[in-house]
Amino acid sequence: MFTGLVVERGRILKASVSARGGREIAVGLSAALAGRLELGASLAVNGCCLTVVEHLSDGDDAAVRLELSPETIERTTLGGLGAGDEVNLEPALALGQPLGGHWVQGHVDGTTTLLERVAEQDFETFWWRLPTEHARSFVEKGSVTVDGVSLTVA
Repeated sequence: MFTGLVVERGRILKASVSARGGREIAVGLSAALAGRLELGASLAVNGCCLTVVEHLSDGDDAAVRLELSPETIERTTLGGLGAGDEVNLEPALALGQPLGGHWVQGHVDGTTTLLERVAEQDFETFWWRLPTEHARSFVEKGSVTVDGVSLTVA
């Protein structure tokens, strides 16, 4: 489980096709965050729960390798990422940690399109296209996660 509160921004160092029909990505991140991630740990990348399959390092820089299944590529935008792209990162919530955001599983149902972004005095309002197949899942004051950021449906 995750909270939808992004811990830090990472950077895609490498993206390639995997031998099993998916993709592999190497994500650069802080040494502090990498130190919290054991092999097999869950890491939300733009809100999608991925598994750490290898720790990589290049001098003082830390990185992890993650695999994307064909299902993940189909339902997210992660398959289109390439070297240099920035991503939102959040490690899995540990038992006993304060929630702080919303319950977020990291199981992405699909993508959408941003229609309009309106700057208000102290906040911004985003208008998104609501995919018909997911419409019944959205309720006023409910939550939704966009690129790993927990938002409240207004």
